[in-house]
Amino acid sequence: MSTIHFSLVSPEKILFEKEVSMVVVPGIDGDIGVLPQHAPLLTTLRPGIVTVYEGDNVLVKIFVDGGFSEITPERCTALVTEGTPVETLDRSALELEIQNLLEDAQDSKTHEARQEADRSLEMARIKLMALVSQK
Repeated sequence: MSTIHFSLVSPEKILFEKEVSMVVVPGIDGDIGVLPQHAPLLTTLRPGIVTVYEGDNVLVKIFVDGGFSEITPERCTALVTEGTPVETLDRSALELEIQNLLEDAQDSKTHEARQEADRSLEMARIKLMALVSQK
């Protein structure tokens, strides 16, 4: 079985690195399935789930907050700000975070504070939707 080298990297550390059979990354225009010998591609990643396969089995699913990915025939590298294994996401904690962020947005005293609360709220909602879609 041929493999492709996959690296998922954040500014702090390497989140995942291994030879895998396939990886699916959340491209800006849709999910991209990357197999060995994939055509070269540089793409922006949207917030979503990276799914890594070993054979027919899902090895790991990681929520990423967006970033960039470089794909070559031999490797796929995804550079992200943050990555969280899907199994560590907690639905009730995300729902509570969304509720708190809604209150923060309503209580914002400045335009900048409102924008920051809105950005955080959007990311929390995307995480929750990603988690729910995996069940």
